[in-house]
Amino acid sequence: MTIQELKSASETLREASEGVSDEEVKAGIAEQADQMASLAEADRGPDHGRLARHEIKLSNLADAADQATADAINAALEDIRAYRSTIEGV
Repeated sequence: MTIQELKSASETLREASEGVSDEEVKAGIAEQADQMASLAEADRGPDHGRLARHEIKLSNLADAADQATADAINAALEDIRAYRSTIEGV
């Protein structure tokens, strides 16, 4: 099963990480891209809590990034939130 919104977020983050000069921010974005790709391919989708933790990490990375990278991270966050709105619960 592939969760399209998370796959899209992963691709957006992967592209965003390519142009980042700050190695710590670049590594953080790449790690989050990998996490979204794994979640997109998992047999069972992530819950609200897990996605919330990713959202916080990505928001912190956006704060540390240049404007273009922050915009890309925010686009990925929109995809994550779109998926999250389909999850029952909280």
